[in-house]
Amino acid sequence: MKTFSAKEKFRILFSFPVIIAALGYFVDIYDLLLFGIVRIPSLNDMNLDADKVGTMIINYQMIGLVLGGIIWGVFGDKKGRLSVLFGSILVYSLANIACGFLPEMNFADKGTIYAVLRFIAGIGLAGELGAGITLVSETLPKELRAIGTSIVAGFGVLGAVVAQFTVELAGSWTTAYIIGGCMGLVLLVLRISVAESGMFKTVKENAAIKRGDFFSFFTNKVLFLKYMRCVFIGIPIWYGIGILVFMANQFAPEMGIASINPGKAIMWAYIATSISDFTSGWFSQVLKSRKKAILYMLLFTLLGVVLLLFSGKKTENMYYFYCAWIGFGSGFWALFVTVAAEQFGTNLRSTATTSVPNMVRGTVPIMLIGFDYLKQTNSVIYSAAFVGLIAFGLAFYATLTISETHNTDLDYVD
Repeated sequence: MKTFSAKEKFRILFSFPVIIAALGYFVDIYDLLLFGIVRIPSLNDMNLDADKVGTMIINYQMIGLVLGGIIWGVFGDKKGRLSVLFGSILVYSLANIACGFLPEMNFADKGTIYAVLRFIAGIGLAGELGAGITLVSETLPKELRAIGTSIVAGFGVLGAVVAQFTVELAGSWTTAYIIGGCMGLVLLVLRISVAESGMFKTVKENAAIKRGDFFSFFTNKVLFLKYMRCVFIGIPIWYGIGILVFMANQFAPEMGIASINPGKAIMWAYIATSISDFTSGWFSQVLKSRKKAILYMLLFTLLGVVLLLFSGKKTENMYYFYCAWIGFGSGFWALFVTVAAEQFGTNLRSTATTSVPNMVRGTVPIMLIGFDYLKQTNSVIYSAAFVGLIAFGLAFYATLTISETHNTDLDYVD
């Protein structure tokens, strides 16, 4: 295994592709989590039900992410990683700016307009992380790959924290949407100088290699099992975010808490996630295993979920503490996406790396439907626990059975 001096590591890990991918994911997370932060005030301002209409809008956004993950993933393997980085950010930036003008839109029901705009934003947001991680994975040497992708994710998830502070400082959810959209357009200009992946250029020159075949994940048994295991690994992350954090206010009555601010729950979860994302790549390098690092972090997250749900009555600050705990445990997001990139050849890597995390995000509507159905006959706590049992069960199965990819050479095709 090649060794690098401290100076060489710094130069590689803070190269232009890594910096631009990190900034892109920062804006992505800002815009992705912004609705969760402003859900209650924005819907209240428009006289809409914050829980019922809010759940519908989240579902629309997540469905957009699933569709966008497929579209941008295939596009990245057929046309190049950079085409996704340009196209996706343009789509979600314009959609977010439009959300800032929602109060002035009177041509249809505002709840429907809001849902459509978040659906469009979801399509755009779907391409950012996968294309960035794919580009960084193919650009950096294998010895530094996990650390590089951790830097991208660790800095990127701070976008949620900045989103919360932006809402508080601006004093207006509409202004926060416009700021997010404008940040994306500024980043679009900075991306002009980013170079395309060398591995992709080589594969593109070979006309005999079929690129971006999304359906091959479902027609080839080996690829299907690898793909589904990648998806299963990430589900607990969005179980925590989509139910325990986004819907934090619903747990307050049963836990003896006067009120919980979902925006603050998101902020504390993502502060902890950022710290963990920065260290998860290093953790896997120390263990010399992606699987062990993810397994230990899953166990830590599960412990936090159990304590949150079943350790009795809590204060508001205690709930935020457990959100941070779960956020820290969920910091294997970068590692999970890196594993997805490492499981597939260059001709399918963008398709897999972009669609897998969005398939995970797309499980949120399914989990919310199950959560809402169970609440009809069970407590909020037991409803969340049952959904969590399935989410973690699938993740542990996938982590234990997926192939180890630490130090895998990525210059190959499927």
